[in-house]
Amino acid sequence: MIGKQDIAQILAGYDTDNITISTLGGHSALDVCRGAKELGFKTLVVAQKGRHKVYEEHYKTRGNVGCVDEVIVVDNFKDVTNSDVQEGLRARNSLFVHSRYFWVYCDYNEVENNFRVPIIGNRVLVRKEERDEEKNQYYLLEKAGINLPKQFVDYHEINTLCFVKAAEAERGYERDFFLVNSPEEYEKEMRYRFGNEWENQSPVIEEFVLGPMVNLNFFYSAVENRLEFMGTDIRRQTNIDGMLRLTAPEQMKVLEKVQPKYIENGHQAVTVKESLLTKIYELGERFVEAVQADYPEGMIGAFALQGAVTAGPPSEEIYIFDVSMRIPGSPGTMFTPYSGYLHGQSMSYGKRIAIEVKAALEQNKLDTILT
Repeated sequence: MIGKQDIAQILAGYDTDNITISTLGGHSALDVCRGAKELGFKTLVVAQKGRHKVYEEHYKTRGNVGCVDEVIVVDNFKDVTNSDVQEGLRARNSLFVHSRYFWVYCDYNEVENNFRVPIIGNRVLVRKEERDEEKNQYYLLEKAGINLPKQFVDYHEINTLCFVKAAEAERGYERDFFLVNSPEEYEKEMRYRFGNEWENQSPVIEEFVLGPMVNLNFFYSAVENRLEFMGTDIRRQTNIDGMLRLTAPEQMKVLEKVQPKYIENGHQAVTVKESLLTKIYELGERFVEAVQADYPEGMIGAFALQGAVTAGPPSEEIYIFDVSMRIPGSPGTMFTPYSGYLHGQSMSYGKRIAIEVKAALEQNKLDTILT
């Protein structure tokens, strides 16, 4: 496991007056680069061949336009962990912003043990998003005393509308979501997706939370020891979003031939009423404390709690059913007002990360934000 001493050794060879903010070419790369450029940092994207033109042509820095200064093109995303790529990143004094993209395409053990580039954030936490990990996100949520949907270990006990989260048959790194209302519906849907292998799957089965869904996006500043609420968004998903635009009779016709899909295509900025902010901050604070108790390096930087708000009575309650322990995927967070209430301007995650890096450099606290 790469530890603090390893990071300190790497930083000892860096020119900290010439830092580059780097990331993988997908998920939040443009958000990261734009924010870094605003704070005066150089930017670099490691892009997969075939997807590199977005960064190498369309958003390449040219005078006063663009935000990507340099692109390293690799055959596959996972090649970012190759020794020559790592050497190139270190030669440019890179601090790396990790994302879901990065962890999906790269082996957890490889990153934790052999990726010798300083990561902004906690490199051991992202794997805790996986349901088969010890002390995973569900453990941390329970420890924090945060409301979770009821989970069913045995599908035969399903007695209400449930949301099932299973690994996709073709893309194991992505999840397949669907609704069921009984054990019989569960078996039918699992057979449809996995055929004869359906009984070998171990999806998460949880009670469906009825209420508006919302992603609560936070930033924990290790430099300032402060939790910040960055903003809120919801997911846009194919093809369920299209189905929801139809009338009920039209939906029934479509469902005869098409199964609903909850594949994420993007995000949409939303707001929450101000009376919920007390509960939202309490959720974030309790989660940060729970992480700190089991992982001494704690929560560093960006994370999100994804859930829904129930109606009550006596009052609304927030249930959390997913956690992102790295930069969330929504650049639209900057179009909500919450970071502006604190900083005087609404800002992207990329800019907030860059502000943290600059403050850490100025206060000689880089070790608090890197792993």
